[in-house]
Amino acid sequence: MSDVTPAATDEPAVPDIDLPSDAFDAVLDALADREAGDPLRFEGFSVVRSGEDDKGDGASAEDTAGGYVLVDGDRRTGLSERELHEALAERAPAVTDWYVFERVVGEFGPRRAFLRWLEDADGATVAARYAALAEGIERAWGELTITATVTDRGERRYDVRHADDDGVPIDELDAYDDPLDARDLVTLDEKGRYRPLKTAPSLAGGWAFPDLGPRDAYETVETIYPATVANWHREREGELDVNHWRETMARQSGIYGVVKTWDRGEGHEHVDWVAEACCDDSQCLKRREWQYDDETDLDVDGGDGVFPCREPCSVVVSAARKWTRLESEQPRTYEFELTPSEKEQVEDIIDAVADGRIDEIREADTKEGANRYRTRFLRAKLFDDEGNLGGVPTEPEGDGEE
Repeated sequence: MSDVTPAATDEPAVPDIDLPSDAFDAVLDALADREAGDPLRFEGFSVVRSGEDDKGDGASAEDTAGGYVLVDGDRRTGLSERELHEALAERAPAVTDWYVFERVVGEFGPRRAFLRWLEDADGATVAARYAALAEGIERAWGELTITATVTDRGERRYDVRHADDDGVPIDELDAYDDPLDARDLVTLDEKGRYRPLKTAPSLAGGWAFPDLGPRDAYETVETIYPATVANWHREREGELDVNHWRETMARQSGIYGVVKTWDRGEGHEHVDWVAEACCDDSQCLKRREWQYDDETDLDVDGGDGVFPCREPCSVVVSAARKWTRLESEQPRTYEFELTPSEKEQVEDIIDAVADGRIDEIREADTKEGANRYRTRFLRAKLFDDEGNLGGVPTEPEGDGEE
């Protein structure tokens, strides 16, 4: 597979492209919609339609006799419709590139910007891109690998799959062609557990959308990662509307309204804890752009994701609701006796659970503090019959919950 641009050469190996009739008809329609003399521009040349009395800008009668004028640098050539077709067929990569984005993809917006970004259409030449597309241009989007290719008619085709399945033959994967099928693929992780956060790095693999057109490729990506392309585009256009923690929490009502009581004007350390717990790259693929408020940044890094997070999501709000209640409890002092190794083991267990590494620790590896047998031994030694650590009840005698 190729990167966005091929290795530097004097002449990129541009594939042979046949000019489709649909692309040529689109050129004629575009010219018909223009005033005579108004150029239709392609990379490296332009075409204008000449009126009977309009010789165009600096054109001779011979230039305009055929009805169309092809302007290539300082050269101007009058062409009939048949001759225009021949001339455009010789320049098929540039014409089909115009046709794909102007007519197949369509209006300016997130879809067009994303598909152009996939092949660096705003930075690389048509020749360089078509040479790279012939090999396949790969882009990463979260846990996805998206591969763009070009057919011998200049059409774009896209392969969308999990990055872990990059290079796996398609007959070893479940193949789909309907973007709506992606809704089922993102529901559960590889262990069959529900994924409440669609941008969590827990997308299961084993599938591919191997042959999508431009519009379906965009819809598939947006189904897997909802609103990520739209927000990425807003950010590129300088139009990303960020809602920070304080304003987002101020909007909460009902059972979530309790979150507002957590903020008592005593700083924002608690929000740093929330962001560290929920918004780290290991937990979410978005790059957090929201802060405590528009004047106060959080101390926690926002991550490196390609698509931005514009406000605390529902998972963050739901978790914050629980933490608001937990943090309202008054602290108490409990006394336990632990050996130094036992203290370190408790720390290892908390780290392993927080980082999701429990399943990676082998049962036979008792050197690991979070090893299952070591943890069971610690429980057998330190817990009483009621499950109290060190035999110390959570609630002092006579002070139980009502």
